[in-house]
Amino acid sequence: MSLRNAVLAALINREASGYELAKQFHVSVANFWTATSQQLYRELEKMESEGLLSARVVAQPKRPDKRLYSLTDSGRDALNEFTKQEPRPTTVRDELLVQVEALAHADVSSVRSSIESRIECSTRRLETYEARLAEILGGRGDEEFLKTGNRIGPYLTLQRGISFERENIAWGRMALGVLDRRFHD
Repeated sequence: MSLRNAVLAALINREASGYELAKQFHVSVANFWTATSQQLYRELEKMESEGLLSARVVAQPKRPDKRLYSLTDSGRDALNEFTKQEPRPTTVRDELLVQVEALAHADVSSVRSSIESRIECSTRRLETYEARLAEILGGRGDEEFLKTGNRIGPYLTLQRGISFERENIAWGRMALGVLDRRFHD
């Protein structure tokens, strides 16, 4: 999947500035796609030049003007075509797992510290995703939301992010337990 498709999906329901999209990528879209602000701004310009997005300039008092991006019909068509493609299987590329794999030749305390950092990072992300989910639910329970809500896509992607971070935390705790038993007994 390209950054382009993630941007198209992020703009499906409303227009947004590059800053708002970058913020959205760091908060809600981050559970399935990451991009730096610089990458995002380059992609927005490219997509606009290709006719997938349109932009309008909004003057702001005491601030620089901002550009609000929205999907064009071509952008909606491109997103629709993307949703028809068979997704490629997910591939894990995780530096922490490379460190763990190298334990026989590594400083165990450094690997342990990396695992602890992962648990802390996953805990923060989990809290962010759960807060975002609560915002989407708007006080409704899951069943009521699924019957009446209109943001099913973000609901489902947040559920996946929540599951992923919970698994990261559980795996990290298990790995620390193994290291403690192996190297501290």
